Amino acid sequence: MTACVFCAIAAKKIPASIVYEDEYCVAFLDLFPLRPAHVLVINKRHAQYVHELTSEERSHLFEIANKVSLAIRASSFKPAAVHFNINDGKAAHQTVPHVHLHILPRYQADSAAFVASLLAKPLMMLKGGLSRKTLDGQAEEIRKCLS
Repeated sequence: MTACVFCAIAAKKIPASIVYEDEYCVAFLDLFPLRPAHVLVINKRHAQYVHELTSEERSHLFEIANKVSLAIRASSFKPAAVHFNINDGKAAHQTVPHVHLHILPRYQADSAAFVASLLAKPLMMLKGGLSRKTLDGQAEEIRKCLS
């Protein structure tokens, strides 16, 4: 297997703004967020596709995503809704070949802002992503609301 950035995050070899962690998964802020408080939930064991996860791993991934989404809803971000999204394979626009579930906060009438963030993502990637200070602040806000 080639180097996997998400495996490196799970192994604490590279920094991430962690919202939640347990023995099986990690939830952290996306370095290139489409919305504020855009969280990724990953399985610690490397798997590229959802079908490669055990049924227990899949269930746990969704349980943690639900727990984190409730914390985002309870936080000062106060989204009207959230998207849960998994891109399962390259043809589905999976950019990191490791199962990851996106939690995207959404707001009333934010479609134009959401599309703008999609269009601006390549520029954000060239700039290296959102600042660690901003991401760490968002992670702290969400962690305060975890139950």
